Amino acid sequence: MQLMEKGDAENETDVTEFILLGFGDLPELQIFLFLVFLVIYIGTMAGNFLIIALVVADQHLHTPMYFFLGNLSCLQICYTSALLPRMLASLLTGDRTISVGGCMTQFFFFCFLTTTECSLLAVMSYDRYLAICKPLHYGTCMNGKLCLQLAAGCWISGSLPCTIMMRFMSQLIFCGPSVMDSFFCDLTPMLKLSCSDTSQIMLVLYIFSFPDAVSPFLLTLTSYICIVSTILRIPSTTRRQKAFSTCFSHLIVVTFFYGTIMIVYLLPKSSNLRALNKGFSVCYTVLTPLANPLIYSLRNREVKEALRKAVRKCLALTKKSD
Repeated sequence: MQLMEKGDAENETDVTEFILLGFGDLPELQIFLFLVFLVIYIGTMAGNFLIIALVVADQHLHTPMYFFLGNLSCLQICYTSALLPRMLASLLTGDRTISVGGCMTQFFFFCFLTTTECSLLAVMSYDRYLAICKPLHYGTCMNGKLCLQLAAGCWISGSLPCTIMMRFMSQLIFCGPSVMDSFFCDLTPMLKLSCSDTSQIMLVLYIFSFPDAVSPFLLTLTSYICIVSTILRIPSTTRRQKAFSTCFSHLIVVTFFYGTIMIVYLLPKSSNLRALNKGFSVCYTVLTPLANPLIYSLRNREVKEALRKAVRKCLALTKKSD
């Protein structure tokens, strides 16, 4: 009996690594996928760093909307760096293993940054609501102090629930199997591989899901319902277009972010839909951070003007040095 208990205990501590299958079922495309994701990674980092640099350097972008956009770009840089380098290494070397500790760390940053993004998108929606629906009070309501408090609140609200979640997840025991059909460490695949009771973790997840995911979504939705209602009441077509243009970029980002997340987590987890699920996971984890700077730079007049000024200054400095 003692020998059996000892054997069981040894089996429970056997798994020290997970295998992330990722795109391993496409061996002939590994190099191609590596190059594609490498270009996406470089483009994402360059685009978001450019947005931050423009927001800091250009006086015309020192407004609440662009302050929050700078925070979003900073978040996207962290988000991409938490997921893509590991995937790129796997595609290049063929090594799909990740330690349990490494997987937990990656999930923490994924959870923290995704939750923070939900709050940040809600704050950006509220900022647009005040600017369009309450323009006379916008300057006094959305002051510098409130902007700092809202931004800090977004980052803190993202870190606290994930820290508590990790406290419970660190007690999980994994005794096999160790294969996850995913390209990053997500909660559901990890819980499926655990031999421990996961009811407490699920309870914590349900408790925090409303204040940290559902509430920001409802605030974002409510803000845009009010914004659209206000814009439709504007008699002048020109003024309607101008008002809508100030929030159109953000509306695209919000729709893409929440749309892909809902599809991934509400889509039935059947084997027939596994490839589709993985494709939508790529959309919101990899393509969204790349799309954000493109959407804001292509659709936003102020950002395009700031970019033109920066290019002209760089060309002027180059001519002087010559």
